[in-house]
Amino acid sequence: MKILIIIPAYNESENIGNLLDEIVSIEKLYPNETKLDILVINDCSKDNTSDICNVKNAKVIDLPCNLGIGGAVQTGYKYAFKNDYDFAVQVDGDGQHNPSYIKDVIKPLMLNDADLVIGSRYLKKEGFQSTFLRRVGIRYFSNLIKVLVRQTITDPTSGFRACNKKVIKLFAHQYPVDYPEPESIVYLSRIGLRIIEVPVIMKSRHGGESSIKSFRSIYYMIKVSIAIFIDTLRKANSLVEKEVTR
Repeated sequence: MKILIIIPAYNESENIGNLLDEIVSIEKLYPNETKLDILVINDCSKDNTSDICNVKNAKVIDLPCNLGIGGAVQTGYKYAFKNDYDFAVQVDGDGQHNPSYIKDVIKPLMLNDADLVIGSRYLKKEGFQSTFLRRVGIRYFSNLIKVLVRQTITDPTSGFRACNKKVIKLFAHQYPVDYPEPESIVYLSRIGLRIIEVPVIMKSRHGGESSIKSFRSIYYMIKVSIAIFIDTLRKANSLVEKEVTR
């Protein structure tokens, strides 16, 4: 079984080293027949994020220009698809996602109970609950998704996610560009794939800056909402979508 951990990172020199150490420390928890690989997508960072990854012997793809979170994550999915991984796990490079929960987000995939699993901080409401503005946006997108696809997702902006080969193939060919998490949930639900959440505990950011803050949060909500509404009007017409959902 091959599992790829995709870590998008932009100017995360203060966090990426500890995160990689934490992931390496949990590898021993997996059976020998499970291959757990780490791939950092360095989104044209201006600091020494890439150098730290090299020191830690982590595989790094250095993007020649900044693609944003959507482009960086899709690069990881393209790599996973090309190299025939069974599962892919997204872990943010800011250190807020606890790698010890990787086994929890993968388990429903192994049991074939889901196609996408989201690590939610709001199922048990333990640990860091995000900033006030972020919580407002999360509640908004949760209600929007419930109206559009009739499913309750408590943490729709969570970047702590795992998926199977079906979703890897889809995301490798089509993935939202900016702040993709809510839009990709609607997309997968629209074409009939299974999405569930599992409880996780997240940590606060120890260094660096979030890309979503102040008035950018409002812009984010408006832009993603428009993209979601447009997506609901589409039909599963592409060859990849038809192949995955048949």
